[in-house]
Amino acid sequence: MAKPSKTVKTERQRLIDETLKKQKSAEKRRGNLIVAVSVVLALGIIAIPVVPIVNGWFHEESYADTPIDEIGAAASVCQDPVTKAGKDVGTHVDQSQTVDYDTAPPAFGAHWNVLGLAPATFTDKFYDASDRPPLEALVHNLEHGYTILWYDETIADSSTQLAQVKAIARKFKESGDNLNFRNKFIAAPWTSDDEGGKKFPSGQHVAFTHWMGNTTTSTGVWQYCSDVSGGALVAFLDKYPYTDAPEANAL
Repeated sequence: MAKPSKTVKTERQRLIDETLKKQKSAEKRRGNLIVAVSVVLALGIIAIPVVPIVNGWFHEESYADTPIDEIGAAASVCQDPVTKAGKDVGTHVDQSQTVDYDTAPPAFGAHWNVLGLAPATFTDKFYDASDRPPLEALVHNLEHGYTILWYDETIADSSTQLAQVKAIARKFKESGDNLNFRNKFIAAPWTSDDEGGKKFPSGQHVAFTHWMGNTTTSTGVWQYCSDVSGGALVAFLDKYPYTDAPEANAL
């Protein structure tokens, strides 16, 4: 058999080199594409939780100069307040003991008495599901004259309405006087884990609660709303001030 000429061998090598070069270029393009797609996906995954947070912040900031009674929906989104005879004024249970409250949310009842925990601190006005004090602590706040705005998971999942709740709470926090008892207000979540899944009345996603009375006779007050309403809250606070609570002079 005749041996390939030098010219043939050179041409064959050139073709081989050219093919390998094209192969490497194609692999490099595929690699770059994979990296690019991975980066886009990663950014997308990061953006998913960040976008609502950023949107919520902008919504909250938009209420910086808005009075409380102009935040959210009109007061007409709320039902009329309802009352129920209260009990357990001054009834303290051990921190290891939970209390079964009959209503969602509670407006009165036995509660914890733990320094720094129950009642919850006067300075914190807004809580979410990750840091909310136990119900047994917040009921002690009610005994001291606080009004609590409870919001359910529908509100928590709405960046616009949650921002309205935060904006309202921020007004109380930034009033400039942490010793002003008129700022006895807390916004707190009501979750599906509370009281065995007890829910607000159908179609209602916000509740105001207040405990009024004295050491012998007391009354719980509730007002439910389908949406956040600063106007309804202001009217509720005017009608049920901290001064009518069983232990109004306690922080």
